[in-house]
Amino acid sequence: MTEARAVARYLRIGPRKVRLVADTIRKQPVDHALVQLMHRPMKAARLITNVLNSAIANAAGKKMDRARLIISEIKVDGGPSMKRYLPRAMGRADRILKRSSHITVVLREGAFVPFTPAKPLGKYEPAKKVKMSRTKLQSEKEKTEGSKKEGSKKLAKTAV
Repeated sequence: MTEARAVARYLRIGPRKVRLVADTIRKQPVDHALVQLMHRPMKAARLITNVLNSAIANAAGKKMDRARLIISEIKVDGGPSMKRYLPRAMGRADRILKRSSHITVVLREGAFVPFTPAKPLGKYEPAKKVKMSRTKLQSEKEKTEGSKKEGSKKLAKTAV
């Protein structure tokens, strides 16, 4: 199967920020991804759009059908970090890492398969919300308080 790829290296933005955007367009059709990126007000969206457009141009050079192009792989790796120092009180200095990223986009021709995120591992299930009226809450509170009082009365009787 033919593929078209594009790589942008040494981009001055942290990889975590870019991955937030990259995860939203993985396994999406190219045109759908471009529309999503166009409406994101992030620097990472602009950078990924440039790489994606380059990959589309590479695919056109390989005579691939643009209507069937899908982002089969989008990878964001960390590049080299520039080390800077920030002066602090009493002669100290804090180290600042200015991170960079490498973005790789791979396109393939294929049918659109909607991306479904993996289910959480283990038996974790979020707690279910139970709607209760104020009167039910008050009556339950009175029951628990009443049982506490009865327990203390029993203890007092056994002590005498």
